[in-house]
This record gives sequence, structure tokens and C-alpha cells, in this order.
Amino acid sequence: MGMTITEKILSKACSQDQDKVVPEEIINAKVEKLMTMDANAPIVFRQFEKLGVDKLCDPDMLLVMTDHLVPGHTIKDAETIKQTRDYAKKYGAKMYDIGRHGICHQMMVENGHVRPGSMTLGTDSHSTTYGAMGAFSCGVSASEAGVIMATGECWFRVPGSIKINLTGQLTFGTCGKDVALKMMSILGCEKEATYMAVEISGSGVGGLEMSDRLTICNIVAETGAKNGIIAADEKTVAYYKAAGGVGNCDLLSSDHDAKYETVYKIDLSVLEPLVAVPHLTSNVKPVRELADVKINHVFIGSCTNGRLEDIAVTARILKGKKLPDHVRMIVVPASQKIYLEALKAGYVQTIMEAGALFEVSCCGPCAGYNTGILPSGEVGISTTNRNFQGRMGHAESFVYLSSPATAAASALEGRITDPRGYLK
Repeated sequence: MGMTITEKILSKACSQDQDKVVPEEIINAKVEKLMTMDANAPIVFRQFEKLGVDKLCDPDMLLVMTDHLVPGHTIKDAETIKQTRDYAKKYGAKMYDIGRHGICHQMMVENGHVRPGSMTLGTDSHSTTYGAMGAFSCGVSASEAGVIMATGECWFRVPGSIKINLTGQLTFGTCGKDVALKMMSILGCEKEATYMAVEISGSGVGGLEMSDRLTICNIVAETGAKNGIIAADEKTVAYYKAAGGVGNCDLLSSDHDAKYETVYKIDLSVLEPLVAVPHLTSNVKPVRELADVKINHVFIGSCTNGRLEDIAVTARILKGKKLPDHVRMIVVPASQKIYLEALKAGYVQTIMEAGALFEVSCCGPCAGYNTGILPSGEVGISTTNRNFQGRMGHAESFVYLSSPATAAASALEGRITDPRGYLK
């Protein structure tokens, strides 16, 4: 029996020095990179110190980010960021501090920290994003992170695999977010895919840009899967090298006789713009069925859809137009670098002239922390990955999830709108 990509990476990383791992097996695996961020970094470092060690096993392995709490909206947030900064300095870990920061998952791929074929983990559930680089990636707890910092290893139960086979090519007006939402409608939230490896493959993958792949693997976390993964190809390698990656790229692929629990097919050529309706990411409907849903609030950003491509399509739709008075729109670029690129391209000016607000790179709106959260009774459309009740603010608010194009078109109409009419 052959092996999947996930099994191959875990086998190579396995510290038991064995050639092959199988689903349900418990292994220890060597970790190449570990990410933690301000919201939980102090807890992670305290867990590490409880182990009684006085230095990191490898300071180059650990990356520390500021994103959830920046720039420090409360005294508590400011103190937490300070603790994060102090810990990173104390143990010699690289930290992306305020002004040189971005949303953690974007910073990991943008700065070449995720090598194709590597074991790269993070103390955030959406660390599944790195699977778009052909890496094994998942979220870990603070206690697990502490052990990794001390030993360089972590234990795993080898997951079984589900394959999502993509065929055809994306049609006009659709993007990776629509693929991700279609996948959610198939797998559900924490149902069939719980603790599974979700492998996205097929002839349709080649036509997806890296921004699309990152979005898809990001949302894999919502299925309850252990990890999501897309085999690295020439686009992956080019992205990694352009980001400053210097390691050797392991271009692994699954064997033809690898075992999958289930195989699903998504035909990209018939995909249409989709929206997840409250209060579950898997409650997915076509945009055309939601034209009567009026909105008050629009958010474009997050680790799911805050990349330059997302801001570019937003600017394209808003150019020369004005938002209705009753609609608020907030745009958050996923990193400082993306913000600067959007400025140079004129996207920021175009979007602001339409009546939208640009904010600092952060996770605030997505996680309901700060920077534009929803009050009771209001309806928002968002490019994030979760629309749970109370996720983006008041428990009596309502969040619909969509692509940036759908969100931008909806902002102009004041109701959920198919973006294809604005993209012609």
C-alpha cells in the first residue's frame, strides 16, 4: 500500500527512525518551525518554563508574531504584547513586532518560513494554512508548544486521509474562497473530517494561484481536520523562493495506491459565487439565493482573505463608486508589506475614496476583539473563516462569509450581491 503526502512527511520527520507510518499510529516527530503569537505567547513561554529548561532547543525554530492584539487597544493588550516582546528577547527568538508585523499565517509564508515538505506548526488553529506550501501544518496547544520549544519534537496520531479532487478551471467571478466554501458544504464542521488529513489534489489545482491555495488550506481548519495539504509544484517553489526561502523544497506527492477514507470531486468549471450563512461555515448557499439579505457591515481581510489579490479585486469593483450611507466597510491588509504594495498600486486610495476604512494589519475584526466589531441586530458580510454566533461581536449579530469580490459588490448594493455584474 502506498503513502499519502501527509504520511510521507510524518514518516520523514518521525524520530523513531522508521520508513513508513500508518494511520492511527502514535509517533514522535521533529518540528522544523513553530509559530506563536501575542494572544497566547506568554502562556506558551510559561508552559515552556514549567519544564525546567533555561533555553530553547533551537532559537531559529521559533517565530513570534504580533497580530491579534496590535496595536494594543487596552492596557491589558499592551501588557500582553510587552510580555511577548520580553519573552522573545529573553530566549533569542525572532519576533515580528508592531510596524514590522502582519497576521501570523501570512507572515510565515510571506517571509519564507514554510518550506515545502516541512513540519511547520503554530499555536493557532488556522496554522493549517501552511499546507498550501506542501507542508504538514496544524495548530498545537500551549503545552505542546512548550515541549516543542524544549525538545524540538511533538507527538502525533497519524491521521487518515480524505481526498478532495479538483477538476476543471475556476470560472469568471469565482476564486479560492468559493472552492473553500464548497469544500465546507461537503465535509461539514467537525463531522467527517475530524482529525483527518484533507488532501486537495487533481487537475484543477494547477490553475489555482497561491493566494487561492492558502485560502483553501486555511479553511480546512473549520472541518475539524488535523491538516490540509496541497502538493507543492513550480508555483509553490517560486512563491517560497520569492519570499526568501533558502531550504531545499521537498516536492512530495501521494502514491497512486495511497489509501483514502473518502474521495470527493469538485468541478471548478461549474462553481458559482457562494456564501456561508449564519451561524456555521458549512451552511453554504449560492449568492443568487441570498439577494434579499440586507447588510450593514462589510469586512475584507484576515488570514483567509487579506492578501494583495483580495484588495486588488475589491478596488476593481469599488473604483469610481460610492458606498451607501448605511454601509460601513473595513479593509485590513494581512501584512505591512501587503499594505505598502496596495498603496503603491493605488488600491488604498480607490477603496478609501469609495468610503471604506483601512485599518492596521491585525486579527481584531475577525476574532471580535477590536477594530470594527458588530453590535446587536446588525448583519455583516465578511471574508473571514468563521461566522459562529458572537464571533465578530454581539451574540445577536449575523455574519455571512464570502469571497472579497462578493463582499465588495454587496457593499455597493447594501445587500448580498453576485460580483460578476461588477467584474465585467
